[in-house]
Amino acid sequence: MKVTIDGQSIDVEPGTTILQAARMIGGDLVPPAMCYYSKLKGSGGKCRCCLVEVAKGSEADPRPMPKLMASCVTGCMDGMEVNSKSSARVTEARKSVTEFLLINHPLDCPICDQAGECDLQNLSFEHGNPKSRFIEEKRTFEPEDIGPHIQLHMNRCILCQRCVQVADQLTDNRVHGVLDRGDHANISTGISKAIDNEFSGNMIDVCPVGALTDKTFRFKSRVWFNKPFNAHRECTTPGCCGKTTVWMFGGEIQRVTGRKDEYHEVEEFICNSCRFDHKNVSDWVIEGPREFEKDSVINQNNYTQKLEKVEIDTEKNILLGRDIDRKKISMAEIPLNSNNQNS
Repeated sequence: MKVTIDGQSIDVEPGTTILQAARMIGGDLVPPAMCYYSKLKGSGGKCRCCLVEVAKGSEADPRPMPKLMASCVTGCMDGMEVNSKSSARVTEARKSVTEFLLINHPLDCPICDQAGECDLQNLSFEHGNPKSRFIEEKRTFEPEDIGPHIQLHMNRCILCQRCVQVADQLTDNRVHGVLDRGDHANISTGISKAIDNEFSGNMIDVCPVGALTDKTFRFKSRVWFNKPFNAHRECTTPGCCGKTTVWMFGGEIQRVTGRKDEYHEVEEFICNSCRFDHKNVSDWVIEGPREFEKDSVINQNNYTQKLEKVEIDTEKNILLGRDIDRKKISMAEIPLNSNNQNS
């Protein structure tokens, strides 16, 4: 099937969603997604961040779809034409969704461990309003330890339900979920229950905001001060790939996460033993530096990034001065002597 998104066409297999097709094309036309996760079955359709405009339904039925569609759960049709970033309706809708997600979200970025790798930060940077129209009181929750290694900050949660699906699909006994309804809905565990299974740490990786944090890494460092390296070990836990990203500060491993792709989705899930119990460099085989997208704050001034040599070359037509004056202005190693007759 052929589908066109923002003027770029691609051939896809039947059953491919618009979001998946957009990711195959890549670039700025890819809709943001806060709840969809390609590794989790049944994810998507909750956050409404990935809304797109279907200008042509298909070759068989070319009528446009009257409403904006969630690209993560809308299948492609042969001849379909979709407007993503090129649509003013879509841009306005994403701004509205962003404003809605930020209604109860606190301004915790300066103290949040997710800062610098937060999908909501990226969404807010592109579509957020610098001023808030919300005058009511935000709902608040106390931080809650929901396991030996995980702390829940419900104030930051956007109810994407990724963590619930991880527990459903990776573990045998899920003890947490969405409680209550409407504006009272929240993530929590059952009475007298704690999340304690071998793959519970993956809930931290899939959380798009700072609602679920690693207690072993809390307030240790900002992520852009760490050096991420791909590493692996021979893990004996069934279902664990043993392939991770270790985040180092000097010679110390401060945290271990799953390897993530350009859409911040883990390539393979890892066990708690790899994540929490092995923080010595000798436990790992270091493969090499981890590369990130060019716009990531983690990648700024990073040794994996190719930096062009900066040369100061003052143009004569700008200063209209003599060569010696140009040298004094542009070259710090030549001291400026105000008593010099040639000055």
